[in-house]
Amino acid sequence: MRIRTSQQESLKQGPQMAPMIDIVFQLLIFFLLTLKIVEPEGEFQINMPINQPPRQSSEIALPAIKVRLIANEDGSLNSIQFGERNLGSGDDVFKRLNQVILQTVGGDQAGGANAADTEVEIDADYNLDYSYTIRAVSACTGAIDPVTNQPVRYVEKIKFTPPKRPAGAAPQL
Repeated sequence: MRIRTSQQESLKQGPQMAPMIDIVFQLLIFFLLTLKIVEPEGEFQINMPINQPPRQSSEIALPAIKVRLIANEDGSLNSIQFGERNLGSGDDVFKRLNQVILQTVGGDQAGGANAADTEVEIDADYNLDYSYTIRAVSACTGAIDPVTNQPVRYVEKIKFTPPKRPAGAAPQL
């Protein structure tokens, strides 16, 4: 009797491809149905000002008020200079600085439009303790009104000069 080899070959079957194709189509349909199409961002509502001719300002821009903080070797405050004027040192030097700023800006205009235009430039020594710089910023910015207990702004803009390392000093790590 002869054994047919072709039947044995017909009994060997590979993996069924039809169920795999069905799963692929089901996944494709699932992802297409769950896909949310959104508009790409790029449209912004911007309110532009109306084109106006440039106005001639009668006010002259004030130069920056220069405040110099001079330090001792140990980092403590030696003195404060307002422009070329020496305000000295001591516990009340920041009160004097506050009064000079108020006189310069104008007492009746403190907190007004002049406060937004006036700029103070603080030049502190490289080795000055940071607490003195903060006290100088507070003195230049304004004061607390004793009647209303509300802050009164003398100056809105305060900038610092870039720190200058002393010539013979090595960087401290």
